[in-house]
Amino acid sequence: MLGRGRPFAFSPGRWPVRWRLAGVSAGLTFVILLTFAAVVGRLAQERLESDFRSETQATARQAALAFSVDQVGALSLADEAEEALERTLLADVDSALRVVNGSGEPLAVSPNAPEFPPPRPGLQRFGDLQVATEQISSTSLEDPRVFVQYARSHHELDATINRLWLFLAIGVAGGAILATMAGLWIARRAMGPVAALTATARQIATTRDPSLAMPKPEADDEVAELARTLDSMLSELDAARAESQLMVQAQREFIADASHELRTPLTSILANLELLHERVEGDAREGGEESEMVDSALRSSRRMRRLVGDLLMLARADAGRVGERRVCDLSEIAHAAIAEIRPVAGDHDLEVDAPSPAPVMGSADELHRLAVNLLDNGVRHTPAGTTIRLAVVARDEQAVLQVDDDGPGLPDGAAETVFSRFVRGGGPADLAAGSGTGLGLAIVRAVAESHGGDVRAERSPEGGARFTVTLPAAEQARDKSKVSANV
Repeated sequence: MLGRGRPFAFSPGRWPVRWRLAGVSAGLTFVILLTFAAVVGRLAQERLESDFRSETQATARQAALAFSVDQVGALSLADEAEEALERTLLADVDSALRVVNGSGEPLAVSPNAPEFPPPRPGLQRFGDLQVATEQISSTSLEDPRVFVQYARSHHELDATINRLWLFLAIGVAGGAILATMAGLWIARRAMGPVAALTATARQIATTRDPSLAMPKPEADDEVAELARTLDSMLSELDAARAESQLMVQAQREFIADASHELRTPLTSILANLELLHERVEGDAREGGEESEMVDSALRSSRRMRRLVGDLLMLARADAGRVGERRVCDLSEIAHAAIAEIRPVAGDHDLEVDAPSPAPVMGSADELHRLAVNLLDNGVRHTPAGTTIRLAVVARDEQAVLQVDDDGPGLPDGAAETVFSRFVRGGGPADLAAGSGTGLGLAIVRAVAESHGGDVRAERSPEGGARFTVTLPAAEQARDKSKVSANV
């Protein structure tokens, strides 16, 4: 693995930037060092070989000067010259000396000297030996040509050249490795500000908080310019978000206020319609025909009042308006909700299981509305004869209110969307129960969340729907309220 959980790619174009920078640096360094080593090695090798040949020929020339041949062909060597030659031969154990006449017959031979090729003035290669041939000055009348053949082995020279190339290869490899390490270090230092920008951007993406500032690199370079640009962009986004939040909050406040203001004229209209309804019913008994129109207007007004009430509760939740909170018993609220729903439940069987108190910190009216909405949802979306159970239990510092039934259950994928606003079901009791507003379960979720809890929908063991509301117990609710106040 390479980088942040990404598989290593053999294509250089897919490498991280720091690897590409290090690779380019190491590659250029390797090419430069390889070229330098090749040139230096070649020059050094030629110089060593040239010095070797020059030394061999110089020694042969000195030996030729040390010998002399008289008129009768006798070979003579001065004592000092003989000692010098012995020192030379002893100093180089891989060397040998032969003195031969023009036909190649030896006149004098050093110990362990091999057979040399026929004498030929100059340098020639003979196997592993470099042979230098020089003519000795002679006054002989028979065969005036006498030669000194001095030979040196190439073994030591070859070993020296091999060591030279080995050291150069080690130097090239070591330089390339050091260049790679230095390139990685430099690339990491160069990409450090980019990594800091990436980490901050990832944090902003996770928290969705554009108010976070981008880190400021020390150097005033392209990365610093990028950081300033991103910081400016985030500032503008934060300002735009603040403006949007203000607009949304203003809209929520307006909806809440408008819903609240609509309740007064609706109450007045309902009162007048109810009074008119009583009078029209009296007239209907005496032969009047306006009773049906008044009934329709009264039903529409009551439906409008319910809709305004639902909108008002949701608008207050959206605007963050929290009503008075006090300790209330969720079990008592459950019994009251059952009592309210029972007259309109028709042929549904209602059961309640709330034997022990379950104190919570909240609004009794809102929690009562929550329980009533869940029960009403069960009545609307299940056929006659369905059993709807309401249970309340206190456990693990929490109060749990659960409503389940043995009806047809929730459609696939509806566990989350069922809490959205204006979502209406298609249950078998919907038409008989009258048209709903589609806000009942949305109000359930809004009330649960405003009380520091949550609600989830799932399939019950009997195959029907189950709604579970979890609220913090009274002490835990007080603690959450204190923390929210401090924040």
